[in-house]
Amino acid sequence: MDGHSLCFPHLLNSSCRKSQSHSFHVYFVYALLTLISLFTTILNLLVIISIAHFRQLHSSTNLILLSLAVSDFLIGLVVIPIHGLMWRTCWFFGDILCALYYLLPSSLTTSSVETVVLISVDRYLAIIDPLHYQIRMTDKVVNRSISLCWLYAFIYAIFISFDNLQNPGKYKSCDGECMVHFSKEADIIFVFVIPVIIIIVLYMRVFVVAMSQARIMRSHVTTVTCKASKNTEIKAARNLGIVVIVYLMCYCPYYCVAYSGVNLLFLGAPIEMVMLFLMLFNSCLNPLIYAMLYPWFRKTIELIVTLKILRSGSRDFMIYT
Repeated sequence: MDGHSLCFPHLLNSSCRKSQSHSFHVYFVYALLTLISLFTTILNLLVIISIAHFRQLHSSTNLILLSLAVSDFLIGLVVIPIHGLMWRTCWFFGDILCALYYLLPSSLTTSSVETVVLISVDRYLAIIDPLHYQIRMTDKVVNRSISLCWLYAFIYAIFISFDNLQNPGKYKSCDGECMVHFSKEADIIFVFVIPVIIIIVLYMRVFVVAMSQARIMRSHVTTVTCKASKNTEIKAARNLGIVVIVYLMCYCPYYCVAYSGVNLLFLGAPIEMVMLFLMLFNSCLNPLIYAMLYPWFRKTIELIVTLKILRSGSRDFMIYT
């Protein structure tokens, strides 16, 4: 075997082979993943700067969106590029770093899922019990809830990766490969099935109550202020419902393919990997949804791009008009 085709030429009997393919579809996939990574990182960074900088955006709902943007930002900055490189190139950083690396995507995707659940809970309380919403969803409660989501995600990532951390390189077939093993049953139950059930149940309840409130507003004469308040909550529930629907559309195909045993190729890559990148692409779609649905995000982007946030007192700019 030609030593130049091996990841580690001095390990003739155990080294993985380098990918020799230089076809158009390989370059196309690399270019596509580069653009997705770039847009995911930039757009989520804009969300982070917007919510963190402007005081008027420091609401409980936006703090949860900030948590989601942080996890999406790290996915775009680290996970998508490394996963893209691992598709065709050798792993040169050792078995321990391979096991440690997988803690990052596992914890980030889990924290994203838990944050989407938290978004559903937030909208559920805002619509079902609006009179007590401000009392229940204080900044302190929201911050603790977000911290618990991240802590749970990290502990869960360690739990499902424990065997890989304890026995690095146990599941690789050759040197130069980064291969780990997770419990499929635990992954699909705790990261997909249970959160999806909670999200669907909460949003079904929110949808029913929102439609009921809309009918009441149409059939009764109420004050303009009351109408505006209810309309705002219903619109917020609708907008965040779109975030949840897009999340389900991106995550469902991966779990269906990953645990169905389907072994097909698409653009030269396993279909499971394609679905994995579709799942990660959700991190790019979220800020695009904000740009389409939230006027405040479009306004803050303009302020950031034009560097008006560098002005004195920019934190107190009126974003909502």
